[in-house]
Amino acid sequence: MKKLVSLFVSSILLIGLLSACGAGGEEKNGSGAQKKVLKMGTSADYAPFEYIDTAKGNEIIGFDVDLAKMITKELGYEFEIVDMDFTGLIPALQSGKVDFVLAGMTPTKDRKKNVDFSDVYYVSRNMIVSKKGSGIKKVEDLKGKTVGVQTGSIQEGEAKKIAKTVDMKIESRNRIPELIQEIQAGRFDAAIIEDTVAKGYLQTSNGKLEGYTIPTNEQEAGSAIAFPKGSKLRDEFNKVLREKIKNGEVDKLIKKWFDQ
Repeated sequence: MKKLVSLFVSSILLIGLLSACGAGGEEKNGSGAQKKVLKMGTSADYAPFEYIDTAKGNEIIGFDVDLAKMITKELGYEFEIVDMDFTGLIPALQSGKVDFVLAGMTPTKDRKKNVDFSDVYYVSRNMIVSKKGSGIKKVEDLKGKTVGVQTGSIQEGEAKKIAKTVDMKIESRNRIPELIQEIQAGRFDAAIIEDTVAKGYLQTSNGKLEGYTIPTNEQEAGSAIAFPKGSKLRDEFNKVLREKIKNGEVDKLIKKWFDQ
């Protein structure tokens, strides 16, 4: 009899535990309703958009992370971050490993063939970064130089366009810090990096680096959220994004992360 009672109590406890945890990546919120956990793909080497804060136990923080929190909270989702190389982000969307990507990604024509994008939430420019005193102050000064870019980035495409008229060698690396290291080691003469990201490295270089902004086409300079083709999340996110842009909340995040 005691064994039967014990088994009965254990079964009740197990059922209660399973009910509290939910299933399939879902959790119970305070009202008892199920809350889906979305996976956000990013490449956390792109401050101030997303980067690892070692002072906070290697937590990934940044403008894109705050934007994701703002939108998912409004929609009633939780989210977790999946960090990977930039080149793996679109394949991760296509294979279902992540639900959306926030990584300062530009919605180019080629990328639109493989994924869907939200409205543009931020527009920036590209910058040529080099050692202080390099003499590189414009695109034409890259002639005969070795120029680094992040693999799969919009800056890689920008460099290839420049190389059609300026004789220069292009080298790719997976992460932005690798580009900076190559410049400092003298293996790269310069790198093309998004200006908001580049400014962070200029500020922490103790005057050893300098940068010059490249005139760019505004239509291909923005960042947007990427989703798998046909994902219902795109319209959900877009609705909230438009509201937050209209009411000034996105501008507040921009000032928080870029006006420093």
